[in-house]
Amino acid sequence: MALTLDSIHRVVQEVVKDVKEGEPLSELDAVLVGLAVRASPSALDVVGVDKYVRLALDAGATSAQVHETLVLVSGLGVHTLMAGSPIVASVLLERNDPLMLEPFDSQRQKLWSTYIGNDPFWNSMEREVPGFLESLLRQSPDAFEAFFQYCAVPWKTAALRAYIKELISLAVDASPTHRFLPGLRLHLANTLQLGVGRKAILQTLAIAAAAPAHEGVI
Repeated sequence: MALTLDSIHRVVQEVVKDVKEGEPLSELDAVLVGLAVRASPSALDVVGVDKYVRLALDAGATSAQVHETLVLVSGLGVHTLMAGSPIVASVLLERNDPLMLEPFDSQRQKLWSTYIGNDPFWNSMEREVPGFLESLLRQSPDAFEAFFQYCAVPWKTAALRAYIKELISLAVDASPTHRFLPGLRLHLANTLQLGVGRKAILQTLAIAAAAPAHEGVI
């Protein structure tokens, strides 16, 4: 069954219906979201990126904030792992592959303890993408570690505040050429925890909905 933009918007509207309206997006925040959905791997609108980089700088963004936006959305490729790794694991389980059946070896157990441990933050990931983290670790400890390290980069550099990073992530997951509901639900929950109001969230959705199609890169 196809996931339409309308169905995504209904999901969000249901979640935020009782949320306080709050402040609208600032000019800079709106431009950064616009840049993100054009720079996203699912759009790669190079003309639009050029335009929105200029708009962002004119609106007061630092060069670090502009580039961190690109680093953040470049992580969209991990959705291939989120969607694909559990499928591979399921097929391997059907075939009784020992990789899926045996307890973690010492390397995998150490990685799990280092990156997951008892942190309740990862419970939400498990709810939205069941089995992803375990299946990724079982199939590729290197990819498991790289997933955490790469996704952490824009949170370490911290040129952008957390709320706008979550809104940007929400936008690219809601864009017409991506529509990744598990990620959208995760980022929507994070956005609300950070105190973002209904108005800014719905504005973000509207910017995402207007993102261009992927027409190729010459």
